[in-house]
Amino acid sequence: MSVGYVLVNVDPGAELDVFNTVSKFPFVIDANLLFGDHDLILKIEANDMGDIARLVVKSIRSIPGVSNTKTLACAEL
Repeated sequence: MSVGYVLVNVDPGAELDVFNTVSKFPFVIDANLLFGDHDLILKIEANDMGDIARLVVKSIRSIPGVSNTKTLACAEL
């Protein structure tokens, strides 16, 4: 299993709607609203980093109100 964190920026006023949507995805292990440079941080889990990348592009970036994402891959040593 691979784990990644996704920093999400959303359009002003869309924070709660996006949070509620991503929280329902089965691959999102944890979701938190943030103050600062990013609006949300998500912990996601998938079979490998390729799957994480596909989930971010197809599921998270396609949510109305999401303006930008930054995916941080956890090291697998």
